[in-house]
Amino acid sequence: MNKLILLIIFSFGILNAIDGEHQIARLHYKGGGDWYNDQDIIPNISKFLNKTINTNFSEIQAIVTADDPKLFDFPFIFMTGHGTINFSEKDAESLRTYLERGGFLYVDDDYGLNKSFQSQFKKIFPEKDFVELPNNHEIFHCYFNFPNGLPKIHKHDNKRPQAFGIFDDNGRLMMLYTYESNITDGWSNVHNDPDNLRELAFQFGANLFYYIMTN
Repeated sequence: MNKLILLIIFSFGILNAIDGEHQIARLHYKGGGDWYNDQDIIPNISKFLNKTINTNFSEIQAIVTADDPKLFDFPFIFMTGHGTINFSEKDAESLRTYLERGGFLYVDDDYGLNKSFQSQFKKIFPEKDFVELPNNHEIFHCYFNFPNGLPKIHKHDNKRPQAFGIFDDNGRLMMLYTYESNITDGWSNVHNDPDNLRELAFQFGANLFYYIMTN
C-alpha cells in the first residue's frame, strides 16, 4: 500500500498543534492508578507513525483530564496503567460527549487495569457492551496484515490477546480496548522486548491510526 498524507479532521475540531505538528494526548485519570507510566510511549509511536504513514505528530505528548474543555482539541486520546480508575459523573459525561462527537479513545490494559476500567466504563456508556473484534476486522488488515488478529507482546497470565470495541449508532469505532496483549509496552524502550515483538507492536499502532483516520 502506498503511503498517504492523511488529514485528521473531525466534526468538532482538528488536532491540537505545537509548531505546526499535531499532538496525541494521554488521559490523566483519577483514582490512584499510574496513568503516567512509560512516558516514552507517545514519543516513540509518533516517530514511527510519521515515518510509516506520513503523519505529522509531535513527539511531545499532551496530557489532558476528562473534565478539561481542552479534551475536545484532541481527536485521539490514549489511556493506560496498572491500577485504579475513578471517573466522576462529570468525567463520564464529558468522555461520552467527546466520543459521540467523533473523538477516539484507545485504552491498553497494562496488566491490572482491567477490573477497574470495566466498571468505570459503564459510567460512560451504561447501555453499551464491549464487542470483541474478530480476526478479519479491517483494523487488523488495513495497513499491515495481522491474520491472527491482535498480537501478544507480553505474556502476563498467558491468556490470548483480545481487542474490544465500542461503536456508535452509525457503526463508527469510538473506543478500542486491548487486553492481555500490552501493545504499548512494545512502544516503550524500558521493557527490553525482543525486536520482533516491538516491531509487531508498532505495526499494530500504525494500523490503529490508519484505520481511525480513514474510517
